Amino acid sequence: MVGILILAHAPLASAFVTAASHVFKSTPDHLEAIDMQPDQNPEQVIELAKEAVARLNLGSGVLVLTDVFGGTPANCSQRLDALDHVAVLAGLSLPMLLRALTYRHDNLDVVFEMAQAGAQNGAIRVDNRKRI
Repeated sequence: MVGILILAHAPLASAFVTAASHVFKSTPDHLEAIDMQPDQNPEQVIELAKEAVARLNLGSGVLVLTDVFGGTPANCSQRLDALDHVAVLAGLSLPMLLRALTYRHDNLDVVFEMAQAGAQNGAIRVDNRKRI
């Protein structure tokens, strides 16, 4: 099973875990959140994230999801990409997370691709206007 770490601006990481727990009716196993606080030392966050990756990696790797590319949490996550069996994906959305959780019994590459597809396919215009 691929572990999943959410590293995002506070309180988004914990909020995404709460939302996933609501959908799945319990907190999914091997899912952790790190809420990066304003003015928190990035080196401290990187160490916390490395510890989380070590806990979450059961041999199949860890998918790290972060909120916005270029933000401090994403920059910290990027440092984790150098670790073995870690993949980082920015642009966190609930469809992305739910897709990752659904396919996490596959290998890390497949989980990454399915999460990315979940984000892309989850962005849909919703309106009642008739199409011409």
